[in-house]
Amino acid sequence: MLTPELFKPHFERALPYDEYVSSGTPDQQPSWKKFHGKVALTDSQRAVLSTFSRRVNVLVISGTWCGDCVQQVPMFDHIARAARNAVALRLVDRDEHADLAAHVTICGGRRVPTVIFLNEDFELIGLAGDSTLSRFRAKAAKSLGASCPMPGAEVPADEVAANLQDWVNEFEKAHLLVRLSAKLRQRHGD
Repeated sequence: MLTPELFKPHFERALPYDEYVSSGTPDQQPSWKKFHGKVALTDSQRAVLSTFSRRVNVLVISGTWCGDCVQQVPMFDHIARAARNAVALRLVDRDEHADLAAHVTICGGRRVPTVIFLNEDFELIGLAGDSTLSRFRAKAAKSLGASCPMPGAEVPADEVAANLQDWVNEFEKAHLLVRLSAKLRQRHGD
């Protein structure tokens, strides 16, 4: 079952972004740092994220070896920083937390990244994973279309921007859900 008793212990053992990236092998870390440098929130995205007022715990199942994680998880760090203290971002390795990954399979697989949005009580708000719609569209165009990209090919800036907007939307949706929660509004008197 997807309960606080499942999520809270994993969240407490999870690593903040920088520590998680540093847990990767020396040959994995440069890709993460390079992509992190390519991510740039727009002023309007920063404005939305700066309004977050209710805590959202974000637990990400990832792999430092995973190319999809390299091209998405750094976005979460930018989003969490822009949301100031309202987003608590933590990451776990899929294989080291196999019991958690088994509970949140997507399309029957232990996909990464899988993003678990939790409220302040570690109750499930939402689950997003593997890729956003923009990323799936780009992957489909490359994999199902007439041409296939070379391994290691750069991700076009417009694809990065579209994917980032999708993730900002997911984080905003999670925040609005907890912000509008009757239980939490009563608790916080707002």
